[in-house]
Amino acid sequence: MNFIADETDQKLRGGYYTPTPIAKLLVDWVSEINPKSILEPSCGDGAFLSSIKKAGLSSVKDIHGFELDPEEASKAKSIPLKGLKIKQADFLNWYVTNEHKLPVFDAVVGNPPFIRYQYLPEAQKLLAERIFKSLQLPFTKHTNAWVPFVLASIKMLNPGGRLAMVIPSEILHLPHARSLRKYLLSQCSKILIIDPQELWFEGTLQGTVLLLAEKIKSSNFKKHGAAVSSIRSLGDVSKGLGSRFKKAIFSNHSGLESKWMSLLLTKSERELLNKVTKHPQVARFEDLASVDVGIVTGANKFFLVSDSVVDEFGLHEWVHPMFGRSDHLKGLVHTTENQIYNQSSGLPSNFLYFDVDDYEALPKNVQLYIDSGVDQNLQKRFKCRNRSPWFRVPSVYKSPLAMLKRAHHYPRLVLNQAESYSTDTAYRVNPTTTTAAETLVGSFVNSLTCLSAELEGRSYGGGVLELVPSEIERLLLPHVGLKKTLKKRNKDFIGKESAESFLLKQDTEILIQGLGLSETDAQILHSAWGRLRNRRQRKS
Repeated sequence: MNFIADETDQKLRGGYYTPTPIAKLLVDWVSEINPKSILEPSCGDGAFLSSIKKAGLSSVKDIHGFELDPEEASKAKSIPLKGLKIKQADFLNWYVTNEHKLPVFDAVVGNPPFIRYQYLPEAQKLLAERIFKSLQLPFTKHTNAWVPFVLASIKMLNPGGRLAMVIPSEILHLPHARSLRKYLLSQCSKILIIDPQELWFEGTLQGTVLLLAEKIKSSNFKKHGAAVSSIRSLGDVSKGLGSRFKKAIFSNHSGLESKWMSLLLTKSERELLNKVTKHPQVARFEDLASVDVGIVTGANKFFLVSDSVVDEFGLHEWVHPMFGRSDHLKGLVHTTENQIYNQSSGLPSNFLYFDVDDYEALPKNVQLYIDSGVDQNLQKRFKCRNRSPWFRVPSVYKSPLAMLKRAHHYPRLVLNQAESYSTDTAYRVNPTTTTAAETLVGSFVNSLTCLSAELEGRSYGGGVLELVPSEIERLLLPHVGLKKTLKKRNKDFIGKESAESFLLKQDTEILIQGLGLSETDAQILHSAWGRLRNRRQRKS
């Protein structure tokens, strides 16, 4: 969990300024329609305004910029631009205050602040919620600050006008941007996402994209939909964005209001995926198993400890086997031998479960250990302070299957043969049908399931794939008879040459022999997975 006290001032105000080459590209693109008026809702020190000046746009008569920071606003005001009006004000507050008499603009450019909802002041949270409500859009309390900025900007755009912004790549997948995706599709004829391989902002792992949107000119104007154009670096678009926008193949296929990750697939890949989804032996994961978070201790370093800590405080009576990190789970099966090896290697693999309500009833050695936690103020942590007593962890139970919350190449199910507990770095999975746990584990790793994980999950600048329970429930899973034992499969997984080599072996047995797909179709699914995996890991 991230805490506000640990974050930099730059991160808390979302102050990541736009490199000049990017500002120039976006300004040049909106310039193609010869705008008379331009809005910059978060102008900072004026990177976009400087690009407007250098572009020498004779058509522009009116430029409005907003900046909350007085020093940055002063810098923006000093840029000699005809018709420039800078307001040292909060754009969202100004928008809400003037929502019944808003001006409209031919173009909007900018780089709105990237600030997590949890870090927003209460006033900003209320403003964001009000903007969603005014546009009759569902609001979620995970909404990043950039989302209402884009919503308000689209609202203030003239029919046929263009919006060009730098925004987080999470627009493609995170639930808190779902209302924005829906609104963009309803208001814009064409939406193009320029998706770079490189990271553009130093000191952050935040992946960013360029959002190019053209507002619908009239009620009978055709809606083309959305598209994604992948690039390695800015050098790929050094001649401008206009040709990319003209050549893009826009899509309005079903499911876009949910997520836009499917835009990263070709039309033929989407058609094949839709066909395989309807296969009688392909199910959603939620039809085969339930998913629950692991044990939330609120202080893993205190409750998940090594043998040496157990010995030091004499806590042997209170320990239980547990895994809590990716290096605890090497294969597809977590055996008792694996658990013992983790402990002997000095890994924190002992779960301290103090199943007692009364501190005074505990032995002195246990009290001493709990006191050491109090000395660290663990009882004041969010999860700990909201339970009584703070040292008694709730929802303690085991599951026959587990899945790590994050994965590098692809997720995997693990058979919990050792009957260990798991922290919230893993999910607890329980089969809900007659399908054996071993069969679920054995069939889980295949290119169809792994591709659906890339489409359903989320990733950040560091390249790790993360899945939450609702996303796992939507994964596509073949349920077929397996010839190879899980013991043999686990051996193959541990001794594999590469993650991809094991996946290809699985595809032969599960997709080709099990589902009856052709080698060509299996390869199409595998290639689509590989391309999305490489995109996430920022590999060519």
